[in-house]
Amino acid sequence: MRTRKIPMRKDVVTGEMAPKKDLVRIVKDKEDNVSIDETGKKSGRGAYVSIDVKVAEKAKDSKKLNEVFSVNLSDDFYDELIAYVDHKQARKELFDNDK
Repeated sequence: MRTRKIPMRKDVVTGEMAPKKDLVRIVKDKEDNVSIDETGKKSGRGAYVSIDVKVAEKAKDSKKLNEVFSVNLSDDFYDELIAYVDHKQARKELFDNDK
């Protein structure tokens, strides 16, 4: 059998390449609205952040997404991102250990 290619993306906070499934996509649409892309298929400019609470907190401290998207994001958005990443990290640890 042929091995499948794993899509890799770059984490905007750490600068490291990681498999796409281990990252969260943040998207900015044409109206400059920035949101968490849970499906990974929303249209717009995307940036990726690792599913790691420490990395999400580092993004909040450095306001990295403000710089990436050239917009002013509120602390509420970063808090929502941290909560979402925390949830995804917990699910990943819970379900990936079964393999």
